Parts: sequence; structure tokens; C-alpha cells
Amino acid sequence: MSLLIMKPGLLTTVQDLGRYGYQQYGVIAGGAMDSYAMRMANLLVGNEEQAAGLEMTVLGPEITFAAPALIAVCGGGLAPLLDGQPLPLWRTAHVPKGARLHFGRLPGGCRAYLAVAGGIDVPVQLNSRSTYLRAGIGGHQGRALRSGDVLPVGTSSGRAAAWAERLTRGRGTGRVVGEPMNNRQLEERSAGNSGAEAAAIAAWYPVPAMIPDYPQAPVIRVIEGEEYEMFSSESRRRFLSEPYTILPESDRMGYRLSGSPLSLVQEQSLASAAVTFGTIQVPAEGAPIILMADRQTTGGYPKLAQVITADLPLLAQASPGSRVRFRLVTLREAQEQLLQRELELHRLRLVLQHV
Repeated sequence: MSLLIMKPGLLTTVQDLGRYGYQQYGVIAGGAMDSYAMRMANLLVGNEEQAAGLEMTVLGPEITFAAPALIAVCGGGLAPLLDGQPLPLWRTAHVPKGARLHFGRLPGGCRAYLAVAGGIDVPVQLNSRSTYLRAGIGGHQGRALRSGDVLPVGTSSGRAAAWAERLTRGRGTGRVVGEPMNNRQLEERSAGNSGAEAAAIAAWYPVPAMIPDYPQAPVIRVIEGEEYEMFSSESRRRFLSEPYTILPESDRMGYRLSGSPLSLVQEQSLASAAVTFGTIQVPAEGAPIILMADRQTTGGYPKLAQVITADLPLLAQASPGSRVRFRLVTLREAQEQLLQRELELHRLRLVLQHV
């Protein structure tokens, strides 16, 4: 089983949940920007949550399936279409051999994730299949996908195989997308394609409360950073009361923000220290930078705040030009939000075991 990339989209890469265990050597963790959407997509096709899938940014790719496949697309900003017909997000779908997946645009969010039963089976490098573009490692040849790339897919789990069988026999389907094709459409399919089968959509899906809303102007919750008290009271007030705009030069490494400048009470030099996904640093010119999935392992700028883990997916779905606001919460509140999210995912795992 493989995926043929007909068009690559703006930035489509192979990602999993990250490359951990090597940060002490300066190797970044990387992984999916929106790990929640990635995990959900994998659960919906019977994969382990850390299985590799495709991260698609702003403009989606066009993909042809070389064999029948069980898939799910989760996230925001992109509207999946299978052979021209809408395919619902956050749902399990069984697609026939030769089916063509492409994407329109949706308001809210900028990244979607495609999971395929069996996972994208590119080589493991340093315990991960994630693509790190700056170093040219992981994923498919260490780079973003291009037209003509062929991605191998691994062996699906027993659960995924059972779901696929149910869907192909018409049991457990919510609805069917994709009309039988005419002769011209059939001729356009690759040689040996079985043709006009319809894709079956599973009747099971996450409860609406588990599906995130991606607002155009999100409010991101933060806890105090290590140097929070070193910033002037006016800077702290501005940070927590005024909007900041994500600049176009933002990327997977970090979001640069435009807004009221922030300053320390007294300028001083700091030793480099560990940073992580969501650390908000403030360089001397006063414009905040939020470190994202491909952040460096250490940094020497003052750390004003830290985005709570539960809100990192929401931040990851904010595109350049979006305005964000910040709200200070306690460490306890941050932990409670993370535990609530993990409890919801645990419940979904339990339910899927009995589908």
C-alpha cells in the first residue's frame, strides 16, 4: 500500500509526535504542530497515537491511493474532498483503490492531519519519523513532499482491518460519499484501478465536545515564565490586555509577534537555559517570540510566559495575520486542563475498543 503525491500543497510533511531523548545533544524534538489533531486522526484509524501521518499547512496536497485504505483527516483550515465530494473531518473513512483526495479551504485553523491505517512507513531516524526541515532529517528524504513522491504505508492493526471490513460490507456506515463514476472519469484513473466504488464513512465519531473550535482570534492561556517578574508592570499589563499579531515570517520553529513592545525593569544578560514548545521569549527590541514544534533546545532571551500544554494545539492552528490574546492562569489550572484533555482521549480509546 502506498500514497502517490500528485500535488504537494504549500507545505506537507511527514510528522509523528516528535523526536525525544536527544535534546541534550542539541537535537530538536519537532513533531506535529497540533499533536491533538494528529493523535485523534491516528486513533480513528486504529493506529498507535505516535504513528506517522501527514501534516498539511494552509494549502492541501492532492493524493491518490494505490490500494483501499482506512483514513481520517483531523484539524482545521482544510476541507477534504474525495473524488470531488466532501469528506467529513474527524471521521473514519474507507476509501477505494485509486481514490483521489484533495482539499479546499475552511475558515478557522491552518493545519490538517491525514492518518492512514498502518501509518506512513518512512525510515525511523533517532526514534522518530518526523521531518526536521532545517537539518534535512526524518520524514521522506528529510524534506517537504513534492509531486511524484510515493509514500509507503505500514501494516494496519487488527482493529483497523475489522473496521475496514465492516465499512466495505456497509455495516457501521454513517453515509456514503463519492458517486459512481462515468466512463471518462474511469479512464482518468490509474491502470488496474477497480474504479467506481464509493467511500464509506463510519457512523462512529468523537463527541462534539472533543472537536476543537479554531477561532480567528484565539485567547491563549499562559503561566508565568521564569523571568516574568523581571518585566516592568506596564509590560506585563500590555501582554495580558492587548492583542498581538502573528507575523508572516513565523514558521514551525517560532511565531514572531507584532504589538506593544515589552521590556525588563533593568536590562541584563542571562545565561542560556532550556526552552520548550510554547515558551514565550522577549528579545531586546521587545517583540515576543513563541517557540513552536521545531524550536531550538536552549535560549538566552528572558522568558516572559509559557503557553499551557492544553492550548498548544489551538496556538498551532493560528495562521500568520491572526491576532492572539493571552490570559494568565495558575499552574494548577494548567494541569487540570491537561488532565481533562487526556481523560477525554482515554475515554475515546476505550470506546473505540468496542466499536
